[in-house]
Amino acid sequence: MLIGLLTAVAASVCYGTGSVLQAVGSRKSARREAEAAGQVTGRGGPSLSSTAKAAMTWEFVVGTVLDFIGFGLGALAARMLPLFLSQTVISANLVITAVLSVRLLGIRLTRAEWTSIGVVCSALVLLASAAGPEGSGHTASSTHWWLLAIALLLMVGGTVLVRLLGARAAILAGLLSGLGFGALGVGVRILDGVDPFDLGTLLTDPALYAILVAGIGGMYLHTIALQIGSVNGATAALVVGETVLPGMIGVWWLGDTSRPGFAWLAVLGFTLAVAGAVAVAWFGAPETHGTPTPPEEDPAPDPSPAPRAAESPALR
Repeated sequence: MLIGLLTAVAASVCYGTGSVLQAVGSRKSARREAEAAGQVTGRGGPSLSSTAKAAMTWEFVVGTVLDFIGFGLGALAARMLPLFLSQTVISANLVITAVLSVRLLGIRLTRAEWTSIGVVCSALVLLASAAGPEGSGHTASSTHWWLLAIALLLMVGGTVLVRLLGARAAILAGLLSGLGFGALGVGVRILDGVDPFDLGTLLTDPALYAILVAGIGGMYLHTIALQIGSVNGATAALVVGETVLPGMIGVWWLGDTSRPGFAWLAVLGFTLAVAGAVAVAWFGAPETHGTPTPPEEDPAPDPSPAPRAAESPALR
């Protein structure tokens, strides 16, 4: 249990640091392309071109490397802990994200946000205290095919929906990316051919391809969310998607349990952790909240309307 917890904490640190570095890279790219034509869709969302350029900044590259390391550590934790514990601890990268945002993004957290972060940390302690042994993860082969189908529907359908909504889809993109990462955690738990290792079984398991679809799609949607919305808000929505449904699946279908007599504490800790993450999203103001911007003197009003591209949240 202790090794699993330490592994999940390390994954959380990697993910949290990576999220902020990716946000720095995304916004640096957005500022550079603010005046370029064709960098946003007609609805104000980022184009494929601007997203690709964001992924080429060194901050985004380092953040992505940390994400891969976090993925490996998170996959290991998902095999060693109940999903309601491993996914929640990993999703506590929200705390790392919020704290580093103060330094790297110039964001000043409010008292309500600090209180919410404290609630998340306290809830994780309760949850870790109540967690029992993880389930076996053995499921019927049809479950693996269902997981692949759901991952495809979430990632492909979600990507289309986010692009249709444009700049209004920041929280939705974060939530969908979280659901993708949650599906990834479930896939890691039920993956065949790992213990004992059997390459043939591993490569023919639909859960492996559900992991790939959910992981790649989740990363793309997270990038979109970081470009068009508050980094803390997007990450909080990701936390909800990454923890609630996978935690329930772990308990209902995979045999995850709490310690005898501590089910109430596990439920309380899980509820507080999710509520704290939602509170960070609710209280967190978008973009440069808490950072005063000096007023600019305008000698004469300009009667012509400003270009719509300059008003997009992705380009501020």
